[in-house]
Amino acid sequence: MLYHLLPQLADVHFVFNVFRYITFRAAGAVVTALLLAFLLGPATIRRLRRLRVGEVVRDLGPASHKSKAGTPTMGGALILLSATISTVLWADLTNPFTLVALAAFLWMGILGFLDDYLKVVKGKPDGLIGRYKLVGQCTFGLALGIFLIEQPIWPVDPTATMVPFFADLQLRFFAPAYVLFVVVVLAGTSNTVNLADGLDGLAAGLTAIAAVVFGVFAYVIGRVDLSAYLGLFYLPGAGELTIFAVALAGAAIGFLWFNAHPASVFMGDTGSLALGGAIGTVAVLLKTEFLLMIVGGVFVVEGASVIVQRGYFAYTKRRFGEGRRVFLMAPIHHHFEKKGWPESQVVIRFWILGVLCAMLAFSTLKIR
Repeated sequence: MLYHLLPQLADVHFVFNVFRYITFRAAGAVVTALLLAFLLGPATIRRLRRLRVGEVVRDLGPASHKSKAGTPTMGGALILLSATISTVLWADLTNPFTLVALAAFLWMGILGFLDDYLKVVKGKPDGLIGRYKLVGQCTFGLALGIFLIEQPIWPVDPTATMVPFFADLQLRFFAPAYVLFVVVVLAGTSNTVNLADGLDGLAAGLTAIAAVVFGVFAYVIGRVDLSAYLGLFYLPGAGELTIFAVALAGAAIGFLWFNAHPASVFMGDTGSLALGGAIGTVAVLLKTEFLLMIVGGVFVVEGASVIVQRGYFAYTKRRFGEGRRVFLMAPIHHHFEKKGWPESQVVIRFWILGVLCAMLAFSTLKIR
């Protein structure tokens, strides 16, 4: 909104020209999202407490988590509100990259809200049935994949994507395979972020790190000089995703103020599905889907630990008549809790791993 209004006043004073620059607006977006989360957080938590929207803790989880029962959840609404308002204020609202990313963010947020609503308000422990949730995620992924092929927003082959560490190597899909690829990226990312949301501050901190990385890549890919120098696709207009990405980071960090151990509020599926869907969509729009596996390395491990645990349990039950486990508990962050690591220690160490993944992702800019 400010991008459309204030530069028009450049004739009045040259200072209004700064609103044309992505770097200035990105700084404004991250600060705005952060402040909104800080300011709206206490009122949001009070409101959730009045509505008795409390976390439901299953008996299957670590015993130490039982004390968290009743803690306000659905706090992801705070992330949705802060990031959306900040993006609307600072981004170019005619830019297709921005509009698609916002649509994914809100769609997944609504899907997560339905899940949380059924859990904590309607008293259904499992919330939205898993297959219905997956249908909602895949529906958006399917629509996005078809849209990007039928109405491409890039000057390059819509079914092509970049491969990290290789400047001249591109992976090209057949159109149907590309649509399926987009579906897998979106559903996979939203679900793995959801799995990581099991400890105070874990998902929020890791998502903020990933969002900053993609904000930098969006800026580089949106500049013809930097993208050519670094051997990346040049995608005109993609730089606007920097605004959206750092707004996500600011909202996640602001939420972390209240979600840090011991948490005063949980994001619930409202926040985790929205953040995961947004990060996955940004990766698709920037054609950095494989980079996403590096940036979100911790999320990948979280998801893989659940798949391995369930697969091995089913196999050994069929083979030996008794299910066996690879980990003490999955997702893997609970495995380390079971080994005796304090919750805050697990979170901080996983954040450190997230930063290392971010550094590895940045190294792909030069190692090509």
